[in-house]
This record gives sequence, structure tokens and C-alpha cells, in this order.
Amino acid sequence: MEILHDPEFWVGVGFVLVIALLVWKGVPGMVGKMLDQRAAVIGAELDEARRLRAEAAALLEDYKKRAAGAEAEAAAIVTAAKAEAAQFAADSRTALAQQIERRALAAKDKIAQAEAAALHEIRSLAADAAIAGAQKLIVARLDEQRASGLIAEGIKGLGDKLN
Repeated sequence: MEILHDPEFWVGVGFVLVIALLVWKGVPGMVGKMLDQRAAVIGAELDEARRLRAEAAALLEDYKKRAAGAEAEAAAIVTAAKAEAAQFAADSRTALAQQIERRALAAKDKIAQAEAAALHEIRSLAADAAIAGAQKLIVARLDEQRASGLIAEGIKGLGDKLN
């Protein structure tokens, strides 16, 4: 009975009693339930995390598609703007060439009008000079008797011309 004085024996008996009490009160079942509940909560959190990760991946793909679409749209806008600018430049060049041509034609018309006016003026001056010269010649060569004869002939021929 020396075993009863041994402290290690009593520690062992106490340990066995505590284990028996824990088993009798159903502590392992409660611990199992708690662990199962904790496992269920962790599983639900993992499922939620997977769902959120899938959502985030879908959103990321959506944003990538939108970004690619925006980049494509921006490139299309830039291309359209360049094409529009090139078309505007070509139209401007054409309009400028047409305006230059119209102004050149207008200048040619003005030159032609000025030439015609100058020719008319020269002809008018030449006619005036010819009339003045003819008048001087007639005055110098026409005497009164010859003038009377010319007037009489003109009067005789006037009747034939009026009928």
C-alpha cells in the first residue's frame, strides 16, 4: 500500500477521474459539435470567399473588356479625327484652288475689260483725230461753189432714199 503514498498514483487517479467526468458529462460530444460548427462556419466563409473571388474575377474581366473597348473606341475616334482632318485639309486645298482659279478668271476678265476700254478709247481718239483731220481737209479743199453743188445733189437723192 505504499502506492497510496505515492503522489504520482494520485495524479493518475485524478487524471482518470477528470477524464471519466468529462466523458460522463458529454464534453467530447460538445467539443465535437463546437468543432463541427466551427468547421461549418469556416466552410461557409471559404465558400463566401470563393464566391467573392469569382465575382471579383468576373468584375476584373468586365473592366478589362470595358478598358479594351474604351481603348478601341479611343483609337477609332483618333482614326476618325485623323481621317476627318485629312478630308478637311483636302477640301480646304480644293476650295483654295477653286478660289484662286475664280480670282484668276476675275482678274483676266478685268484685264480684258480694261483692254477693251483702252481699245475703245484709242478708237474714239483715232476717230476724233480722223474727223478733225477730215474737217481740216474739207475746209481747206472745199470752196463755196463746190459745197453748193454737193448740197443740191444730196437734196435730189433724198427723195429716192425716203421712199
